[in-house]
Amino acid sequence: MNLIKTIAAMLATVIAIAGVWVAWSVRGPEAEFALSETTGPRPKLAEPDEQTVPSIKTAEPVGWKDGELPVAAQGLQVSRFADKLDHPRTMFTMPNGDVLVALTNSPPRDESGITGMVMGFLMKKVGAGGPSPNKIVLLRDADGDGTAEQRFEMSNPALSSPAGMAFRDGRLLVANHDAVLSFPYQPGQTALTGNPEKLMDLPGGGNHWVRNLLLTPDGAKLFVTVGSASNIAEGGIEAEAGRATIHQYDFASKKSIEYAGGLRNPNGLDFNPHSEELWTTVNERDMLGPDLVPDYLTNVPFGSNYGWPWVYWKQNMDWRVKPPMPQYLLDYVRKPEYG
Repeated sequence: MNLIKTIAAMLATVIAIAGVWVAWSVRGPEAEFALSETTGPRPKLAEPDEQTVPSIKTAEPVGWKDGELPVAAQGLQVSRFADKLDHPRTMFTMPNGDVLVALTNSPPRDESGITGMVMGFLMKKVGAGGPSPNKIVLLRDADGDGTAEQRFEMSNPALSSPAGMAFRDGRLLVANHDAVLSFPYQPGQTALTGNPEKLMDLPGGGNHWVRNLLLTPDGAKLFVTVGSASNIAEGGIEAEAGRATIHQYDFASKKSIEYAGGLRNPNGLDFNPHSEELWTTVNERDMLGPDLVPDYLTNVPFGSNYGWPWVYWKQNMDWRVKPPMPQYLLDYVRKPEYG
């Protein structure tokens, strides 16, 4: 009996120590540089501080109280357009003013191992641990008062962690985590019916599952973002095929190309309204300390490469990366525009 008590006490001690270690690891060290030093066209880059678990500060999701609003900048006003949405992630405005919102979450994650366990814990802590709703909700402000008085939840069995949306020639384009789909759809329609056409397959799941869509101004081509499956290709470079990339789909040929690469997690696309140049924002790598690596906003010329996983901010090597670096990569890696 005494032996059982001793073993139980030892196990409790080990669990307590492990809990303290995880809590400390997740919190991590404090940042040394001010935000102003790590932003801008020439951000200050700290010395790498390799970590087992990334420095993370999570915020508890509390929601908005009735009548509570964000504080707007001077001269602007905020109203509550819609609320009580189940994990809204992306929005798209139709030509008639209807606002489509993807109610979505990641596909099922592998929570095995220490990294998966910690990630699963953090996702649940911030309210992102549940299953994906896999719906698109239509919000309609018919009287123009700034509040959507009508909403229609649109379901379809083909939706799987949907995110990016676009509209072209009577078709609603939706980016699932693993494919770009094309639904027959007209402005004002309040349901997604029928079987969609699949425009292209995408590498599914991974650490970065949100896919963005953006049509070229002439509507002839479609840009599609796909983030990496991992932090620094720790699962092997083969697992990153077609990832950390912006793809370009051509409607005439029904073929796609990799438009630009080396972008760990491009999330958000738009064009410069004056030059029609493509821009994106990118979530950079983790676990090099709280001051590294600055995420960035950059233009994306055709054929450009931003170095992931081997290089960040043009000339900075990430020595943790195991797969061999392609020859001459350093000769053509492009520097981001703004950290």
